[in-house]
Amino acid sequence: MVEKKSKKLPKMSAKQVEDAKIEHQRLESLINSMSDGVIAVDENAAIALYNAAALDVLDVNAIQKGDPVEKVLKLTNEQNDPLDTRNIVLGAKTQVISRDYKIKYNDESIISIYLSISPVHLGYGKTGDRGFVLIIRDITREKSLEEERDEFISVISHELRTPVAITEGAVSNALFIADKTGDMDKIKEALDNAHKQAKYLEDMINDLSTLSRAERGVLEENLEDINAHEFAESLQSLYIKDAEAKGLKLHLDIDPTLEIFHSSKLYVQEIMQNFITNAIKYTESGSVTIGAKKRKGGVEFSVTDTGIGISKGDQARVFDKFFRAEDYRTRQQNGTGLGLHVTRKLAQLAHAEISLESELNKGSTFTIYFPNLK
Repeated sequence: MVEKKSKKLPKMSAKQVEDAKIEHQRLESLINSMSDGVIAVDENAAIALYNAAALDVLDVNAIQKGDPVEKVLKLTNEQNDPLDTRNIVLGAKTQVISRDYKIKYNDESIISIYLSISPVHLGYGKTGDRGFVLIIRDITREKSLEEERDEFISVISHELRTPVAITEGAVSNALFIADKTGDMDKIKEALDNAHKQAKYLEDMINDLSTLSRAERGVLEENLEDINAHEFAESLQSLYIKDAEAKGLKLHLDIDPTLEIFHSSKLYVQEIMQNFITNAIKYTESGSVTIGAKKRKGGVEFSVTDTGIGISKGDQARVFDKFFRAEDYRTRQQNGTGLGLHVTRKLAQLAHAEISLESELNKGSTFTIYFPNLK
């Protein structure tokens, strides 16, 4: 029996060996300078090389060369089901890029990642062993923003569609009546309905504009001295007619020793107006009370109503974007679900602290402390 002789690779010269070492050092330096995680694996998916950024993304202190890639890279799908990392890597015949994978950490937490898998030669020149280079990036925040953007577009589209349709229908109805019967009472009723929907759209646009400004994260408005006593009285004057139109009393409970505080008057006013308009909107009988008192380093305002109240479960979400309680009494009122979210954003910019106390069918109290800003 004749034995087959194994094919020998051509022997590298001393210069080629030295060039290979230099090339390898350059490669390691390049990989370590990258902000993305990089892992090189051989043709069996065993780890051959990695950089420091990979440790950060994978949340490990060290990676052992020669370990199977699936030991440190535990991929899951969008539904958080575990995937076969090894087969995914070895199955890449050309470069594969995905933003749909997630990584499951040892503590069971999960992040979204960008993953690129490229088949390459791992050694010097074309004689080197074949393998794969993986580039990994944490895109959890990006994915979250994308999901939030998609939700935002979906909700806004839904919220706009209804009032636009009602407005169009009301105006068309008014035109039809004017042409056929000229009944001014019916025309007035239709136009009044259209006006209410236009006002709702105006409120939504104002909320979105304020939200956009607040989310830029900068207290842009000029800081100024605010006379807390006069400011509270001005709020009462501004909303007394709205309260009386619903048969409500609008009270003031002001500490006579109130002092001037320094803040953004525009932001303070927008926050308080949101609290007061909500209090009046969701109170069918009784009263709304605007309170103001001294507190070390600033002023504490409050708005208390005798309205429908907020359930314990909803209190944790009431400041979320687009959130509206399922309570049928809340749903009867027009609202964008943005007002309190905007309020919280503005409060953060003014370094203010908000607290909420509420009980169903007994009313709510929103309290906010405005510190003096220098």
